[in-house]
Amino acid sequence: MRRIRLIVEPPAGLLLNAATGAAAWMLLALLGVAAALIPVGGPGRRPLSRVLVAVRALTGAHRARAAQVLGRRIPEPHRHDRTAREVAWLAVHAVVGPACLIAVGATLSAALAILSLRTAENSLSVTLNLSLAIVALTAIGLAAVPLLHTLQARLAERLLGPASSLAGRVRELTESRAAAVDAQAAEVRRIERDLHDGAQARLISMRMNLGLAKSASDPDQVRELVREAWESAGQALIDLRDLVRGIHPPVLADRGLAGAIQAAALLCPVPVRIDIDLPARPEPPVESAVYFAAAEALTNVAKHSAATRAWVRLHHSEGVLRLAVGDDGRGGAHPPASTTTGTEPGTGLGGIRRRLSAFDGTLIVRSPPGGPTELTMELPCALSSPKISHS
Repeated sequence: MRRIRLIVEPPAGLLLNAATGAAAWMLLALLGVAAALIPVGGPGRRPLSRVLVAVRALTGAHRARAAQVLGRRIPEPHRHDRTAREVAWLAVHAVVGPACLIAVGATLSAALAILSLRTAENSLSVTLNLSLAIVALTAIGLAAVPLLHTLQARLAERLLGPASSLAGRVRELTESRAAAVDAQAAEVRRIERDLHDGAQARLISMRMNLGLAKSASDPDQVRELVREAWESAGQALIDLRDLVRGIHPPVLADRGLAGAIQAAALLCPVPVRIDIDLPARPEPPVESAVYFAAAEALTNVAKHSAATRAWVRLHHSEGVLRLAVGDDGRGGAHPPASTTTGTEPGTGLGGIRRRLSAFDGTLIVRSPPGGPTELTMELPCALSSPKISHS
């Protein structure tokens, strides 16, 4: 089966690249028309965004295909130059995609043309030379198929992957550090607000009730005030437990990332199918970030998707932790363009992206109108301690 695939895949890939190369011409024309309409009162903004969505879908499919051909992961380019690199690939692919198939076809056609020649001199040397030419052209054409297939994948990797410049890498690290600092500051503000509005208010109420009970002379009034103080103390404990759970859930420390995600899935009102394969545990900061990202994604499913089912897949391979959360709901989810947008850490797609950016992670959102929606999160990390059993 593998041998058949190795034989069939290169010519099928050339045909596919030629077809998508023809589609690239159409997308380039649509981009030009939509861009030309923008200065005239701006009616081209919406068509331009729709064409860019189609371009992004095509480039995403080719990035995944190139990764499959080359046998290695191809990350997305940085968002600041992503559109420019995708349009550049579109222009190159519009020429290279059909040209590779035409070159192979022309070579094989030349061999067929030589085969059908009727020579003026019918001698052994002429027959031998023509036979050698046919064999050579056929061999070149057949050998060019897998070679051009691989070269097109490398071209896609070069243009659709991240820029390898030092300045681009420094910019990414600067932004991820700024996002981590902002997220930490916002987290501190959230804790302060929750303490002030929750446990602190309950404790103040309890102290006031106990003070009134201390000066009261009516036993029934004292009993009522003590009861209210007891209820305030209980509610303060609940608030503190919720606060601690929001900082580092006990289930994450006790059962690890897999068990914590399973527990979060059980709390989701939408049925969730779990597929988790972790041979060991990531580092605690990575565990916490991935757990809160999964929990926030499931919260979004419950609140906004109108889905009937959802799924969570968590795997680790080649030094990358991959988490996918999807649903069959209405779709239409759009992440913010920057990791610095948003108001709270961990809330919405912006919060998920900020959490992941602190660990050089990425968030890919596929959510066409009408669904389905799938969030794919990838974090480079190593697994450490042995996996804890969840039985």
